[in-house]
Amino acid sequence: MKRLALFLPNWIGDVVMATPAIRAVREYFPNAELVAVCKPYVGETLVASPWLDRTVFFGKGGPREERFWNVARELRRQPIDAAILFPNSFRAALLAKIGGCAQLFGFARYGRDSLLSKRLYAERGPDGSFRPMPAIDDYNRIVRLLGVPDPGHRMELFTTDADAQAADESWTRLKLNTFPRVIGLNPGGAFGASKHWPTKYFAELARMLAARGYGVVVLCGPSEREVARDIATQAGVPGVTHLTDNPLSLGLTKAIIRRLACLVTTDSGPRHFAAAFNRPVVSLFGPTHIGWTETYFPKAVHLQKAVPCGPCQLRVCPLDHRCMTTLTPAEVFDATLNLLHTEDQQDADRNPRIRQAS
Repeated sequence: MKRLALFLPNWIGDVVMATPAIRAVREYFPNAELVAVCKPYVGETLVASPWLDRTVFFGKGGPREERFWNVARELRRQPIDAAILFPNSFRAALLAKIGGCAQLFGFARYGRDSLLSKRLYAERGPDGSFRPMPAIDDYNRIVRLLGVPDPGHRMELFTTDADAQAADESWTRLKLNTFPRVIGLNPGGAFGASKHWPTKYFAELARMLAARGYGVVVLCGPSEREVARDIATQAGVPGVTHLTDNPLSLGLTKAIIRRLACLVTTDSGPRHFAAAFNRPVVSLFGPTHIGWTETYFPKAVHLQKAVPCGPCQLRVCPLDHRCMTTLTPAEVFDATLNLLHTEDQQDADRNPRIRQAS
């Protein structure tokens, strides 16, 4: 194949979970032109990766060139042999078809079966409901329709020199370079309020980690500045800081996470950044089913309370948010220290000098 279009997922974390499949497509078709088609807000996720040749942005209400018919015309300018549809939407399949993609590969969902050249079907339980299946496995299944060997589960991201420099400057300005190890806290989540862990819990966790000698930095997106500042303020101890006053970007977030000793996060995109940079990560699950976003990352710990009403998959809790409020800072603190201890032991096993010193 000379040219393939990869329609990327619509969520940042899902794009990261698609990286094993994207990398495998590049390796299997080394001479093909790979064109990413994606929403503008996820485009920065794969910046600096060596896999994609160009990117076409597709979004509602944005610049004219990003609208449906203009994107379709852009795709038709150079014939595309195959479209890999990571999103399940009918709109993505219709755009690929009108955009002149010769073959379409993806899941048969939302009435788009007839548009697909080769299709997969989601697994259902006895009651007909969809079974929670890891998205990373579904993305791998899609690219195997093209003959691509099993991509595996190693997620991967990259940072630009500019982002690394911005992270260096932030690290120094926030005096994080004075700590032997820094732990990141990520309280955000675009899915909805039901994924959020209480601000006062994050603040208490930050105090506990700082008392153990760790530096703590609270990450945030543009809409989460106030929460990040509140966590650091409520923590009220030296060594706990935040990124609120920085020019924020996905690139900076990636570069900061890349240098952390560990990340404690809600079930949101940065959770997968940590895994993609091989950094230990403690993920706090509430309303979402772990099975949808399992990535098999060996340095990950998932914390979730068993409650009668969950996992409900609702964006806003209609009750008392017990799935998150019953998960205590002490439990998260213990899980974080245990994960760091395990990482230290593994490092010692790999490095005889560390083992002798310890």
